[in-house]
Amino acid sequence: MALDGIVVASLAKELQENFTNARLSKIAQPEKDELLLTLKGPNGQKRLLLSASASLPLVYITGTNKPSPMTAPNFCMLLRKHVANGRITSITQPDMERILVFEIEHLDDLGDLRHKKLIIELMGKHSNIIFCDENDMILDSIKHISAQVSSVREVLPGRTYFIPAQQDKMNPLKENGEHFMEHALQKPCSASKAIYTSYTGISPLAANEFCYRANVDGDAPCASLTESEQQKLTEVFLAAMSDIREGRFYPNIIMHQDEPIEYAAIPLTSYASDTILPYDSISEVLENYYAQRSLYTRMRQKSADLRHVINTLLERNRKKYDLQKKQLKDTDKREKYKVYGELIHTYGYQLEEGCKGFDALNYYTNETIHIPLDATISPLDNAKKYFDRYAKLKRTYEALTDLIEDTQLEIDHLDSIATALDIAETEADLQQIKEEMMESGYIKHKYSKKKTQGKSRPYHYRSTDGFDIYVGKNNFQNDELTFKFAEGNDWWFHAKGMPGSHVLVKTKTGEMPDRTFEEAGRLAAFYSKGRGNEKVEIDYLQKKNVKKPNKAKPGFVVYYTNYSLTIQPDITGLELVSE
Repeated sequence: MALDGIVVASLAKELQENFTNARLSKIAQPEKDELLLTLKGPNGQKRLLLSASASLPLVYITGTNKPSPMTAPNFCMLLRKHVANGRITSITQPDMERILVFEIEHLDDLGDLRHKKLIIELMGKHSNIIFCDENDMILDSIKHISAQVSSVREVLPGRTYFIPAQQDKMNPLKENGEHFMEHALQKPCSASKAIYTSYTGISPLAANEFCYRANVDGDAPCASLTESEQQKLTEVFLAAMSDIREGRFYPNIIMHQDEPIEYAAIPLTSYASDTILPYDSISEVLENYYAQRSLYTRMRQKSADLRHVINTLLERNRKKYDLQKKQLKDTDKREKYKVYGELIHTYGYQLEEGCKGFDALNYYTNETIHIPLDATISPLDNAKKYFDRYAKLKRTYEALTDLIEDTQLEIDHLDSIATALDIAETEADLQQIKEEMMESGYIKHKYSKKKTQGKSRPYHYRSTDGFDIYVGKNNFQNDELTFKFAEGNDWWFHAKGMPGSHVLVKTKTGEMPDRTFEEAGRLAAFYSKGRGNEKVEIDYLQKKNVKKPNKAKPGFVVYYTNYSLTIQPDITGLELVSE
């Protein structure tokens, strides 16, 4: 998840192809640290977003417009004054830095041809957009950096622009094999760290990828590498730099289940076990990755309070369950006390007063057992004492058995809500889960005038063979799908022995090809607590054989005859139908 020099190199190539000789049609500043440029060129009109956000610096081509303030900020007005309708003559990346330089040609007030530079630095919290003249004097910047803020470099009108020193880092595109082995691979640190600390634009992600391709442990010290390992790592590194110089990029996003976890402009072979989504454009990668990541993060934040309630209740109920199981184990001796009482009744007439115990034949097992007695009371009172213990433990056993069953049902219900929170994608989904939690007494009812936009609906997929498949996102939807929407011959799928969605395949006759059974099984596995497992066992049967017990919690069903299949929780290639 690094906007490194390699990604910026891919961006530079893409922007050169799209915007060299393009004219600046519109300049807007929708946010205080963001520009939206509309450019007209040989490939038509396109928008370019430049963001110097400290948390999310980005540059990408986008089809989305953004509203701008009624009064344009000063930086935006300055750009409009100087370079409105200007022509972009070149877009470059200096020395693999996370910097893009747009050279713009325009006419001044007197009609003379002038040149300006718009420089965007994509450097985390130090990101900035800087406007310079042809002599690299700063005319203005979207963020002003004074000497009080940075002792390294002032970014203020009238100062000369320069790129901060990179701590003796070198341009990797100019590296050769001999120097790589003598310089980078002689550092007293791990192999991957040696690479990303020696060269500009190389992130830890890229450095680890190079080590993986060379079959070298990236965490291994450079001194421990054999000569052949050093040679192989050198070849891999130089080959990657050759690809970058010649513009051979592979924009892609790495998906773990349905969550985007990384992106890059080179193939990430070290993530072979995850889903790799290739893209034609690095702009599409950045826009899609951060849109999906933002959605995932936003939903995690919005559901944080509900998750906290569920996790607290789960922890409390699991502790209660363990305590109840321990107490139940203590009741195992109840049958022993019953036998003691019966044997005292059988043999007690032979005992002497003050006897502390005796051996007797247990006629249930034909074994001789020793029965301890209280010498201060009669044998009959000893028998009564043992029967009282038996009766008390029996009552405890019966009560605990019911309590343990109730606690297990409560844990299962809470687990199912936790799984539904993982599946939720919209505020409407969260609202439905919140309603279930209020109905169950987990949170208090709260009246709110704010209405949720839209109604949460089950997922609707279409199988390769044209069958409609529906997936419940939460327990309310599961109940509605199974007992209101489904018909008798429809096929019903669910992950075995774990919380998950009810998956329903609509079919009037009950006849389906094997491929549809497999695709429905994959959906049931993916939308379950077992989605992180390599394989998940799925129960499936016709809906007419699925029953709901009286007073059962939402989403809970029983069935007694079913088929089973074991399948991977992978839904790649399945068509999601937009409602």
